[in-house]
Amino acid sequence: MTQEKNIGYLFIVMAAVIIVLGGIKTASSIVIPLLLSMFIAIIFAPMFLWLNSKKVPEGISLLLVITFFLVVVGLLGALVGSSVQDFSAAMPHYEARLTEQLNGLFLFLDKVGVTIPKQEFSEVFNPNIMMKFAAGTLKSLGGMFANGLVILFTVIFLLLESSQFARKIEHIGGKKESMHHITMVLDKIKHYMVLKAIISAGTGVVVSVMLSIIGIDYPILWGVVAFMLNFIPNIGSLIAAVPAVLLALIQFSPFVALMVGGGYMIINVVIGSVIEPKVMGKGLGLSTLVVFLSLIFWGWLLGSVGMLLSIPLTIMVKIILDSQTNTRWIAVLLGEEK
Repeated sequence: MTQEKNIGYLFIVMAAVIIVLGGIKTASSIVIPLLLSMFIAIIFAPMFLWLNSKKVPEGISLLLVITFFLVVVGLLGALVGSSVQDFSAAMPHYEARLTEQLNGLFLFLDKVGVTIPKQEFSEVFNPNIMMKFAAGTLKSLGGMFANGLVILFTVIFLLLESSQFARKIEHIGGKKESMHHITMVLDKIKHYMVLKAIISAGTGVVVSVMLSIIGIDYPILWGVVAFMLNFIPNIGSLIAAVPAVLLALIQFSPFVALMVGGGYMIINVVIGSVIEPKVMGKGLGLSTLVVFLSLIFWGWLLGSVGMLLSIPLTIMVKIILDSQTNTRWIAVLLGEEK
């Protein structure tokens, strides 16, 4: 009888999860700005709380943090916005150059006696489709901040709430162990998000400098793309490298394209495999399979924003599961092999 009850309870939980996910997908236009606001607030909360700890009035602390945030977003928006427009305007030229490069590759392979199915190859590596995909991806990433005013006000209220949250936790009735679990989970999430944002920003700067030295068009734009996609480990770095490698092929030669690809690989290995594990610490990693599946799942649920935030969201779920004894085994399954 107990086993039947357990099976019935499992089906009820599964049905509840499906209903909740369906509601989230239906209300994605509301959920996406809230999620973006939450992650931005988590990243800037330490700065706000630090200013408060230095006896700076709460209103002035908030004004300084929001001003800093708006200046950063404004500068990046001005630089990246013009780059996206220029890139979109230059797309026909890039498509023509890429077609020319592919034709040159076909001629070279014919000379050395290598025969490839040109029609099938051209359909897979269609320059028009590839360049439109790159431009569409950039527009979708920029569209995340379409609800800028809503996001800004939500961030302001979340920051104001962050200074009072600890006091509210203390006044909640219940066991001290439960309160400790809540604060521990929130601290781990904040720790992860802040360090990940700093490391991703460093990755974007290094990528921009490398592409500027080589002479690739729009280095700041590709640096911002590298920053955003660095939140997706392994796969994100590969996706971020594609447009820069294509531009290197179009502007210069296959050798320069290989050099750019090698540069991305070195940056990914040094930052993603050496620096990040040491800074982030053990226990916050995800297995490669979970990374891929979370990318698909959150992308289906929340679109391009879900794909970008897939790993932070999954890490948050993992931290919450790891904080409870009866769900810790799920967190272990989600994690990477130790």
